[in-house]
Amino acid sequence: MTLKIVASQCTSCSACEAECPNVAISEKNGTFVINPKKCTECIGHFDAPQCAAVCPVDDTCIIDNAYPRYQPAQ
Repeated sequence: MTLKIVASQCTSCSACEAECPNVAISEKNGTFVINPKKCTECIGHFDAPQCAAVCPVDDTCIIDNAYPRYQPAQ
């Protein structure tokens, strides 16, 4: 699954954008969004998703169940 940012909780601090190793996070209409086609949940880069680790608001970067879990190439 990919992650998503809960727009109503996003403070637009931009902490997540710089931490994303896949450049999957961008600003849109005053809040930040995650491109599900680019999000890998930081698998292969970090032990935990970095957007969630640096977000100052708990449970703002969450799993998006609308997309299948990321599977790294073998």
